[in-house]
Amino acid sequence: MLRRFALIAPLAALAAPLLAQEAAPDDGYATEQVVLETELGEIVVALETGRAPITAGNFLRYVDEGRLDGTMFYRAMRLDWGDQPNGLIQGGTQNDPGRILPPIAHERTSDTGVLHTMGALSMARLEPGTATGDFSIMLSPQPGLDADPTSDDPDRREGYAAFGHVVEGMEVVRAIFTAPVDPDKGEGWMKGQMLAAPVRIVDARRVAEGDAAMQAR
Repeated sequence: MLRRFALIAPLAALAAPLLAQEAAPDDGYATEQVVLETELGEIVVALETGRAPITAGNFLRYVDEGRLDGTMFYRAMRLDWGDQPNGLIQGGTQNDPGRILPPIAHERTSDTGVLHTMGALSMARLEPGTATGDFSIMLSPQPGLDADPTSDDPDRREGYAAFGHVVEGMEVVRAIFTAPVDPDKGEGWMKGQMLAAPVRIVDARRVAEGDAAMQAR
């Protein structure tokens, strides 16, 4: 079961030294805001429905159908180089057959322009086109996860599908990232990256159109 959400780390380990990137959206592109209410607080994300419609639309379906409610942030991948904190957190359906939807087509970052900047959301996958309901949030820029059309490595050419960014609640993301891990949990290179006490996503919901205060964040 771990393979469904395990393959983000090898590419992250190849990431170039951290760049001074921000997760701010480009003006003029459509986004949809979602609140991830966790046990440690709220994370507000803007999904790139204009630039990454397949991936953002898939995430919204999981939200609208309640498939993320009660799931967990279960992993903190911590990189010991570069500016700290450096790495990502990962959460979602963990291949639960009662929650996952059919996999979606892969959207390259080189096509969408949505990059793995600090605060970016990205889909976990096996091969390109296998992403379902597991996702990561970047604690720092991870350009090694972006598509590299010039690479000789087929997986590097495709990269991972980034589809949104955190607009509020990075302090909650950092709290999840720094939560204790269990040195004995996980398989293979993921051993020691699994949270000792996963953080529950209590509720995932769209920001209501009439909620002006939230939309202004």
